[in-house]
Amino acid sequence: MYVCNCNGIREREVRAAIAAGASRPAEIFRACDSKPQCARCVCDMRSMLDDEREALRYAAE
Repeated sequence: MYVCNCNGIREREVRAAIAAGASRPAEIFRACDSKPQCARCVCDMRSMLDDEREALRYAAE
């Protein structure tokens, strides 16, 4: 599934960037060698970042 249609960034690429340490959408774009264009995907990226933080929080308990 595409997260960012403008840059052709797929969900697996976003998850890989997050796993590599990206903590903000700007860092995800940087990891994918792209720049935000229309920014519609930023909300989805933030949601994915929040999901990962939540998963890590529960794993730490």
